[in-house]
Amino acid sequence: MNQKKEKKGKMKIKLFRVILLILLIGTMFTIFKFSSQNGTQSKGVSTKVSEFVLQFSNKYQQAESKEKTKILLRTNAVMRKVAHFLIYTLLGLLLMGIMSKTRLKDKWRILITIFLGLLYAISDEIHQIYSPGRTPKIADVYIDLLGIFLGILLVILIRKIYNNCITKRLQNVTKNVT
Repeated sequence: MNQKKEKKGKMKIKLFRVILLILLIGTMFTIFKFSSQNGTQSKGVSTKVSEFVLQFSNKYQQAESKEKTKILLRTNAVMRKVAHFLIYTLLGLLLMGIMSKTRLKDKWRILITIFLGLLYAISDEIHQIYSPGRTPKIADVYIDLLGIFLGILLVILIRKIYNNCITKRLQNVTKNVT
C-alpha cells in the first residue's frame, strides 16, 4: 500500500514538472515573439494596451489633444516596463517552481533560477539587436531581474503557506487521535 502511494506521489511530481516546463517554454516563446517584433509593431502593441488603460482615466479623456499625446507617451513607456517586469515575474515563478521539485538546497535553487533568468533576459536584449527599430537596454535587464526575484519570492511564499497548512492539518489529525 505504501509503495502505491509513493509511486502516485512521484507521478504527481513528474506531472507537475511537465506542466511547469510546458508553461515555461510557452512563456519563453512569448518573450521571444515580442522581441522579434520590429520597433513599429512593438510600439503599436504597447500603444493599444496604453490606450485601453487610459480609456478609464477621466483626466486623459478630458485632456486636450496635445496633452493626451504626452500622457499616452508617458503611459506607454511605463506599460512597456511593467510588461517586462510581469513576464519575467512569470518566468521566475515557473523556473523556481521547477527548481522547487529538485533535491537541491534552497540556496542553489534560487541561484540557478536567478542565473537562468538573467541569462534569458540578456539573450532577449541581444535578440532585439536583430529586430529593426529595436535597441537593447541594460535597464530592461535590471527590470527583468527584479521580476525574476519577485517570481522566486512568490514560490517561496506559496511553499511556506502550503507547508504551514500541511503542518496544521497534521497537528489536527494527531490531536484527534490522542
